[in-house]
Amino acid sequence: MHHFSLRELLYLTLLFGFIFILVFISRYTRLHGENAIVAEVPAELLLYERTDLEGFADALEKVEVYFDRDHLIWAGNTLGWRSFRPGRYEINENRSFSDFLSIVARGMQDPARITILPGTDVARLSRSLGNQMRADSTDFHNIFTDSSSVALEFNLTGEELFARMLPNTYEVFWTSPAEGLIQRVLREFDRLVVQRYRFEFETNNLSLNEVLILASIVEWEARFSDEKPRISGLYLNRLNRNMMLQADPTVAYALGERRRLFFEDYRFEHPYNTYLIQGLPPGPITNPDLASILSVLNPEEHDYLYMVATPEGTHHFSRTFQEHREASEVWRRWIREQQRIRDERERANADSGNQ
Repeated sequence: MHHFSLRELLYLTLLFGFIFILVFISRYTRLHGENAIVAEVPAELLLYERTDLEGFADALEKVEVYFDRDHLIWAGNTLGWRSFRPGRYEINENRSFSDFLSIVARGMQDPARITILPGTDVARLSRSLGNQMRADSTDFHNIFTDSSSVALEFNLTGEELFARMLPNTYEVFWTSPAEGLIQRVLREFDRLVVQRYRFEFETNNLSLNEVLILASIVEWEARFSDEKPRISGLYLNRLNRNMMLQADPTVAYALGERRRLFFEDYRFEHPYNTYLIQGLPPGPITNPDLASILSVLNPEEHDYLYMVATPEGTHHFSRTFQEHREASEVWRRWIREQQRIRDERERANADSGNQ
């Protein structure tokens, strides 16, 4: 039986110690090294449901990052991170397994930036929010009904609730329920609009809902924000003179489509057609932005009663009906010329296709 000398024992001890250190460094590096998950471009991991290690690895493989699947599963088992919470997680730089696994396992998600655009409708906004959050578009669509819990809580109709969806970008958690986001937007509407402009609302002849109705029409009508106070002033001049509002956007809303209107469209019977009803329509037709709301609270003072579109996308404003007729004829001639140009182009394309 071989007896190890003191020198041999010392050598073996050093060898085992060296091997242990190498293994420790290797394990530590794999667990805590910053290049375990490599993101060459910013990436976004979305987990819709709680998942295990295999499901987490599957989801991470669909994102534009680089990692070793076997090493990740080994790291998760070693560190005890085997269940991962739903959420939105950003990977903007290289990460270690220990860091990223613990973040997702504890559900420490990054907030999402949710954008609400102005001048939308319920269907389009619901689709947009459904695409930006985990909640389904149907969840949002159902909120904008008279009988939804949010509408009833704030004593609003579905249309009045929708008109308060102030266009902005909001930071919320991606997993937030639809009701949570809508309530957040309502709080922002109260803070940024109602509270900030309390004096303007209190001294205005229109109620808050009436301001939003008119602002929603201005939002649809105006292509450029600097025209909004003038358009608001025109509509208010009509209302103050007990004239028909005759706002084309209300006709388009009644028809359910955005397009050029024809003569017969103005006779379409609908409670929102302001060519047939007196005063404002019964509700808003879109969600106005802050500029549209402020244009109603602080309209331009003038004597204009009529307006017609121009080729530049703005409007020509007139004080008398005769001036309006002349401006309208200029607009119609331009429309006819554009139609003639399109017809000629289509004929030329057809002729070239037949050759």
